[in-house]
Amino acid sequence: MTAGQGDGQMAPGDWTEGSPGAGPAQQRAALRWLRLPAEGVARVLLGQRGHLFPWAPVCFAAGIGGYFALRAEPPAIWLVWLGGLALLAGILAVRLESSVRHIGLAPLAWALALSAGGLGWAGARAHMVAAPVLESRLYGPVQGRIIAMDRSASDALRLELDRVILAGRGPAATPARVRIALHGQEDGPEMRPGATVLATAHLAPPGGPVEPGGFDFRRHAWFDRLGGLGYSRVPVVTLLPPEPGALRLYRWRMAIADHVRAAIPGEAGAFAAAVTTGDRSGIGQPALEALRRSNLAHLLAISGLHMGLLASVVFAALRLALALVPWVALRWPCRSIAALGALMAAAVYLALSGGNVATERAFIMVAVALVALFFDRRALSLRAVALAAMIVLILRPEALLGPGLQMSFAATVALVAVFALLRGRESPLPRWIRPVTALILSSAVAGAATGPVGAAHFNQMALYGLPANLLCVPVMGLLVVPAAVAAALLAPLGLEALPLWCMGQGLDWILLVAREVSARPGAVSGVVTPPAGVLPLLALGGLMLALWQGRGRLVGVIPVCAALWLWSGAARPLLLVEAEGRLVGLMTGEGRALSRDRAAGFAAGVWLENDGDLSPQRVAAARWQAPRLPDGRLIRHVTGKATVGALSCTAEEIVVVNAKPPPGLPCETLDPAALRRGALSYHDGRWIGADDGAARLWTPQPRTSQHGPSQQGRRQ
Repeated sequence: MTAGQGDGQMAPGDWTEGSPGAGPAQQRAALRWLRLPAEGVARVLLGQRGHLFPWAPVCFAAGIGGYFALRAEPPAIWLVWLGGLALLAGILAVRLESSVRHIGLAPLAWALALSAGGLGWAGARAHMVAAPVLESRLYGPVQGRIIAMDRSASDALRLELDRVILAGRGPAATPARVRIALHGQEDGPEMRPGATVLATAHLAPPGGPVEPGGFDFRRHAWFDRLGGLGYSRVPVVTLLPPEPGALRLYRWRMAIADHVRAAIPGEAGAFAAAVTTGDRSGIGQPALEALRRSNLAHLLAISGLHMGLLASVVFAALRLALALVPWVALRWPCRSIAALGALMAAAVYLALSGGNVATERAFIMVAVALVALFFDRRALSLRAVALAAMIVLILRPEALLGPGLQMSFAATVALVAVFALLRGRESPLPRWIRPVTALILSSAVAGAATGPVGAAHFNQMALYGLPANLLCVPVMGLLVVPAAVAAALLAPLGLEALPLWCMGQGLDWILLVAREVSARPGAVSGVVTPPAGVLPLLALGGLMLALWQGRGRLVGVIPVCAALWLWSGAARPLLLVEAEGRLVGLMTGEGRALSRDRAAGFAAGVWLENDGDLSPQRVAAARWQAPRLPDGRLIRHVTGKATVGALSCTAEEIVVVNAKPPPGLPCETLDPAALRRGALSYHDGRWIGADDGAARLWTPQPRTSQHGPSQQGRRQ
């Protein structure tokens, strides 16, 4: 008899069903051994009982992220199967909840149900927003109704049109929406939301990633139902004025924005119009760049800060007004009434701001907090944040991939978790200094939570962002937002001039701080793009630290350290080729060398940003001096049909061309046929195309065979 057999203990693999000598005692022992891990998990989850609801949106988001991580679009029938799986897992979770013996395993069933539901719902949403997309470039008349106006990165007025009519195309081949930048033309009094206009424009399908693994704008455009983007250099003709009642709310927004800009001159007026109505069309690129470099750009977007400040001001004002009337204060639920009034004010602000994704998300978070106050519950809790996150993900699952949602909830979860730890502890600081300490702590915690996310998405860190926010956020909360509320209340009486003037003074201060901070040497530091797994690991670690109860939360330090280690070793592609062959970039010891100093400026900017290089394109182009790969092969970039047609080369060269090269060349050529795979990168000795293997709803089907670069003369 071997050790362990005398007391009924068995090692795994000692018994299988139907084997000789496998009696009831051995079977019970084996099953008991198999149950040990499940019982351990159940005990751990039972210890978290009452604190697991905040993990619900995490599981749902994991399913959404799984859908977007797929390389191929799953068949539609899979969505039905996923819905059935989510339903069955939910039923199982309910059954387990009612079982005293197995209640500890119910959270695992709920996690399965939510993950499957998130995966299926993201796929269903992608099918629900489907709309025609242009297959190729076109030039000609474009007719449509203006539904949005803003400015492009080049500071050109930009129109978004629906009810689109394109010459020679039926409704089934016409995009639901297109966006056109107007070069050399400014907004006129007749060009307003709701007006039907006619433009002669160049249109093209939404562009793919400018490098393999990069941001895919086609996916973003798919969920916005944008099927074509382009520009026009000729005047736009207004065919019909806005229909009575059509886009009335939008026209009111634009009228308010014009009134605010007229009352507050200069950049402060454009800033005021942006924070009150969401209209950024009056803000110039220099001001935007200064706000970004000083980490104050979040003050420009109508997001959680603005919505929260507005609701707080209205809530405090209403509660104070009700408290000043003793009869009312003693008999009415003043707190609930103030919460209801603040919720109504936030809803009006949502409508006036245009209701974009960031504003919707902010309204949902504020609404959840105010409803909690209405029912005398704690407003700021991890449960409330989780409920808001769940609602946002259900409404717009695609928002999970954007920096707005990630940074917003990262900051909120971190702030709620940190202040929950400090709740009930007596501070040794004097009472008068506690608000200042709380402000500094809030800014530091929010900055630490959102800093890695912002650096990963925008490839830069504002080194003076904390002091800039400490100088500006109190001004926004104590002067700008209260003045905006007062102006809105006094506007019907024609008395809004004074509060608007006060609002302008506060915004002038913010712009002054932004300019001064952004102009300091070293104000911004470039950050290399992290590998794909870094942000999920950071999220997992941060959520573990914030949501898990007890000492086990320290396990979250492990994925955070792993993410930072991966990020520190991030490797960029050795060679990049733009999707149309207009630009080539080779990584050198001094940074990426670009083949041209002006062409394909967007791709050049993204490449350098992803490298963590803040140099302009002309500086990177000066590095292009007989560039060679480590194996000694020379990189050449040749453009123009005539030049390419007379091309000659040797077997020791790689030549990138934007036209069809002559046959029989001894060198390896990257020609338009190879570039139909999208932008190319050369990494670890192989070529990778941006569209290699991708078959999603928003990805066009390959028009040629999926081969690599032309193999003329490739050395074996």
